[in-house]
Amino acid sequence: MTLNKFNLPDVGEGLTEAEIVSWKVKPGDEVAINDVLCEIETAKSLVELPSPFAGTVTELLVPEGATVDVGTAIISVSDTMHGDPTPADAPVPAETALMYGKLPADAEPAAAGEKSDGGAAAGGLAAGPLVGSGPKADAVKRRPRLARTAIPADSMHGAPEVEPVQPRSAKEVLEDAPASPGPVAASAVTRRPEWTPAIEGEKPTFGGAISGLMNRVLAKPPVRKIARDLGIDLADVVATGARGEVTREDLVSYQAQRDAEVDKADTFWGTSGRPQEQRIERIPVKGVRKATAKAMVESAFSAPHVSIFVDVDASRTMEFVKRLKASRDFEGIKVSPLLILAKAVIWAAARNPSVNATWVDNPDGSDSAEIHIKHFMNLGIAAATPRGLMVPNIKNAQDLSLKELALALNELATTARAGKTQPAQMQGGTLTVTNIGALGIDTGTPIINPGEVAIVAFGTIKQKPWVLDGEVIPRWITTLGGSFDHRVVDGDLSARFMADVAAILEEPALLLD
Repeated sequence: MTLNKFNLPDVGEGLTEAEIVSWKVKPGDEVAINDVLCEIETAKSLVELPSPFAGTVTELLVPEGATVDVGTAIISVSDTMHGDPTPADAPVPAETALMYGKLPADAEPAAAGEKSDGGAAAGGLAAGPLVGSGPKADAVKRRPRLARTAIPADSMHGAPEVEPVQPRSAKEVLEDAPASPGPVAASAVTRRPEWTPAIEGEKPTFGGAISGLMNRVLAKPPVRKIARDLGIDLADVVATGARGEVTREDLVSYQAQRDAEVDKADTFWGTSGRPQEQRIERIPVKGVRKATAKAMVESAFSAPHVSIFVDVDASRTMEFVKRLKASRDFEGIKVSPLLILAKAVIWAAARNPSVNATWVDNPDGSDSAEIHIKHFMNLGIAAATPRGLMVPNIKNAQDLSLKELALALNELATTARAGKTQPAQMQGGTLTVTNIGALGIDTGTPIINPGEVAIVAFGTIKQKPWVLDGEVIPRWITTLGGSFDHRVVDGDLSARFMADVAAILEEPALLLD
């Protein structure tokens, strides 16, 4: 029997250490090549580590929560498996070997787009796709359908006896809710509108109509019913469905988080009788938060920041988003004003190229400096996650159509909030957008992402009094804030760039030019 020790690999560029977040195996478990062993948190993201060995786990060498250096042995796997005489030292597929630096000189990994047989032809391993590192889809468990009893039509004529309804907890609502609706007799169905605009004096208001359309969230009727029963606004729930819809599992996760926050709030202050020194919570700074803190300090104290702001009438952007949502081309795609802002930033950067650049000190080892203007846009989108701030970016965003950009934004946000953003997705950004308006904030002075010279803060969109053609009328107004590296972007350039971004939000039709 051979005992193989698996050392923590460098899964990103220049990774020096990582935290073992959770083990997916335990001693005695049998593993095959590419089975996920554990989740690690690097300075960039949460990553799953696949096994380069097949065999039986003998020992977990590092506990959960420990931070270890690259190259440290974290698990040992023997080459014997129960009922399987196949040795674990069989040839490792090239894709997996490449990840761990074991690729022989005469071996080549499968070309991009080609399917791997897992090394079955060469090494005799069972055929199958290679997982590599990255997110793994969780299996969806559905509850069995609950039988529903139709109410006879003739029983509706008399006055039924009404029993008092006892209030139910959120847990009971979620447990009793079916995963999918069962058959219901036509006579028992009560039709109700999914959405109605705000009504005042029997007349729909302009603001109510726009507001209702903007807050429209994709969800199936059973999910909407659960949300109504629990008092959950679907717009507050992170959607993970295949078409951007809110699922039952999303509601369960949201409700669990909400309950946890309430529970913590009730006991947050602790016992007042204890000394204050004993009521201080100490949280180690590591992983993503540690890397973010280092980057922000570096940026704030190396790049001279200058910030400017502009109020924008975004009413036509709101109307444009409304039309996109109604378009068949965008069916099933989440569309928001952030999409138009992203396009506006790309358009404005082409007219003011110096905002899409990098300041480079000592490029050739001398005391000189250079400004590198990027003729491509890797658009960063700041995303708040439970593990800290992440800024993944959309590569070559300038080449994407409006629909393609919408899909990229949705995928980026879903992946980031799930903590599955990979290191490569956060490298090489050229300009960043932070959507602080999603939190109800009007504006701010964001810190520039290291390696960039500009960042745009997108504030919330509210109805406000606005003077138009000499009359004060309600319009949808937002505030844009921008921070710039004054070494590269002077006041005139920053003002022209922000004015161009504002022009698109005021008239999205300019994108057609």
